[in-house]
Amino acid sequence: MSLARVTTFSFQGVEALPVEVQVQVSAGLPAFTVVGLANKAVGESRERVRAVLSGLGLSLPPKRILVNLAPADLPKEGSHFDLPIALGLLAAMGVIPADELAHFAAMGELALDGSVQPVAGVLPAALACGERELGLVCPASQGAEASWAGATEAVAAPDLRALIAHFQGRQILSPPTPAAPSADAARGPCLSEVRGQESAKRALEIAAAGAHHLLMIGPPGSGKSMLAARLPGLLPDLSPAEALEVSLIRSVAGGLEGGRISPRPPFRDPHHSASQAALTGGGPKARPGEISLAHRGVLFLDELPEFPRPALEALRQPLETGRVMVARAAAHVSYPARVQLVAAMNPCRCGYLGDGGRECGTAPRCGETYQSKLSGPLLDRIDLTIEVQPIPPRELARAPTGEPSAEVAQRIRAARALQRARYDGLGIGTNADAPVEAMREGFAAEALAMAESAAERLALSSRGFTRTLRVARSIADLAGAAMVARAHVAEALAFRLRKPVAG
Repeated sequence: MSLARVTTFSFQGVEALPVEVQVQVSAGLPAFTVVGLANKAVGESRERVRAVLSGLGLSLPPKRILVNLAPADLPKEGSHFDLPIALGLLAAMGVIPADELAHFAAMGELALDGSVQPVAGVLPAALACGERELGLVCPASQGAEASWAGATEAVAAPDLRALIAHFQGRQILSPPTPAAPSADAARGPCLSEVRGQESAKRALEIAAAGAHHLLMIGPPGSGKSMLAARLPGLLPDLSPAEALEVSLIRSVAGGLEGGRISPRPPFRDPHHSASQAALTGGGPKARPGEISLAHRGVLFLDELPEFPRPALEALRQPLETGRVMVARAAAHVSYPARVQLVAAMNPCRCGYLGDGGRECGTAPRCGETYQSKLSGPLLDRIDLTIEVQPIPPRELARAPTGEPSAEVAQRIRAARALQRARYDGLGIGTNADAPVEAMREGFAAEALAMAESAAERLALSSRGFTRTLRVARSIADLAGAAMVARAHVAEALAFRLRKPVAG
C-alpha cells in the first residue's frame, strides 16, 4: 500500500482554506474513488486524470485507488482539484518523488491533452501558501498572479508532462515574475467634455472627495450617464494594500486577467435587469456580486427604479456596513463591499415629468408611482442628490470647455490626503466612513448649530444628519479649510434629499 499527500485549497469568500488531498493505492479490486464531500465537478476529476495519464503513456495500476479530500466535512467544489489529484496519484505510483510534493500546494484544471488550464482563486491561494511556507504549483497562464505573494515559490506549469519533468529534475521550469501594474490604467473620459452642468459637476467632485453616495435625477439625455462615466478619472489610485484586497475578490471571481493588480478603483455598471444574487452575490457557489466586485470603487446603477425592488433593498445593509453576507444552507460567506454608490434615474417612466410639452397624460401621478419604487431607507443612505436638467442646444454649442479631469483630480487627491491624516489609526480612509465623534472637533460652533437646527426643521433622520456632516466635512476639505464653516454646511444641506422628487 502506498500513500501520497498534496495540499490544495477550498474557498470561503476570499479566504483560502487548506485541503489535504490524500491518495492511497492499495490491493483490491480495480477502482478509482473520490470521497470527502466533493461536488460533481470534483468527482469528474477522476475521469479527466485517467484520460490525461493514459495520453502520457501511463496506465493506472490494477488496484484500488482512493482519493480522500480532508477535512471531510468541508464542501469541495471546482475543477482546480484536478492537478493535486493527478500529482498525488503520480507520487503514489512512484513516478515523481513524494517528498518533493510535501513543500508545495497545487491548483489547476487538466484538459484531456494534459495542459493545465486557469482556475479561479490563485492569488488568495498563493498568499495562503506564503503564510504556510509552501510553494504553489499553478497553470502557466497564472504564474504572474501567483508570484505576487513574494515569499511563495511558484511553479507555473504549461502541462502535466512538463511538471513531471520538473519534479524528476530533468527540466526545471523557470520561476514566473509578477506582471507589472497596468501603466495605461484607464481613467475614463475627461470631465472637460461635459459642457455646462456646473452644479452636477460640483456634486460629482464632492462625492469623489469623500466617497459619498450620489443620486442624479433628470430627463433622458441630460447627461447623467455621461457624468457618472467620468467619475473614475477623478478618483485617486488605490494604496498597495487596497489594490491587493480588490484583486483578491477579482481572483476568486476568476476575473484577474494576466495576473495584473491594477491601482485604479473598479467601476461596475450592471444592467438594470440584474438579479439580487448578481448584485449582492450568491448562486450555488456563493460567488461575489457586483457590489463586492466594485469594492473600493464605484457601483453605478443607471435607471435605478428599473432594478428589481428586492435587489435594491438588499443593498441597504452593505451600503451601511461595507460587507455583504451571502447566507446559504450549506455556507455563510462574507465579502467586502465598501463601495461608492452612484445612481441615475428619470423623474418618471416617460422621463419628461414637469415638461408640459412632452410629459405623458398621467402626470404627475406617473412620477409618484415611479418614484415610489425607491424606499425611504434606501434614499436615506444617499448623501448627495442633484437634479440634472438638459442644456438647450444653442447654449450647449456655445458653452466653454470645462476643467479637465486632471485638475479636479488634483484637488480631490489633496482632500483625500487631509482625510487620511485626520483618521490615521482609526482604520478609516474617507469622510464617508467617519464617525461623528471624529468630525465634531472640526466644526465651528455656528456651523454645528446651523446643521442641528436644519436637521430639526427638515426632519432629517439621525443617519441623514450624520451624512450631512460628512458631506460638509468633504466640502471643507476641498477648500483646504481646517474648520467646517456655515457655508460648507449650507452647501451640504442643499444636496440633501429632503422629500420625494418633485415633478
